[in-house]
Amino acid sequence: MATWSDLNLQDAASPLMEQLIFFHDHTLMILTMITMLVGYLMSSLFFNKYINRYLLEGQTIEIIWTILPAIILVFIALPSLRLLYLLDEISNPWLTLKSIGHQWYWSYEYSDFFKTEFDSYMTPTNELKPNEFRLLDVDNRIVLPFLSQIRVLVTAMDVLHSWTIPSLGVKIDATPGRLNQTNFFMNRPGLFYGQCSEICGANHSFMPIVIESVPTKIFINWISDL
Repeated sequence: MATWSDLNLQDAASPLMEQLIFFHDHTLMILTMITMLVGYLMSSLFFNKYINRYLLEGQTIEIIWTILPAIILVFIALPSLRLLYLLDEISNPWLTLKSIGHQWYWSYEYSDFFKTEFDSYMTPTNELKPNEFRLLDVDNRIVLPFLSQIRVLVTAMDVLHSWTIPSLGVKIDATPGRLNQTNFFMNRPGLFYGQCSEICGANHSFMPIVIESVPTKIFINWISDL
């Protein structure tokens, strides 16, 4: 989860988030090299006393600085397109979770189980237990098994919302009258926090999301007790 003064991305808890971090590092390295090269050229030209008053054109350098940016964009676009298709691909989901955004809470339905649904409200500050996080913990957590392909259907009842779990690489709009879907695969147990990422009104900051990732056996026991 995000912590105080941490400038890095959250630790990946899914293969897709790992790929997003790799792509971020790949693109950042290219941008760093471009910035250093341009900075060096600008500083060397600025502090250089020499001037060529007879230089009107340079076909070679113009060809180079036209073709080189195109090659760089290809190196960025190819992994980006690959990742874009991976994010949209859904194959044989083990479980389907339906998430419905309201002003200002989330409700969840486990579509594969009979009459399994609940609302999830933010825990007020004065009701927090020890080791719970202010503005992040909820009264009813989502419980899901790890090492299983999970499909999420997202919609809203009133205004636009956005269902976001940064450590899983999930961010999908909740649109009234429309059913959007995404998927993720959690590769470890833990608690993963998120928040609504679409301005949805006065209490936009107070509708967090918490996923509790547990072994399959514990998940089956939990769903049976609801």
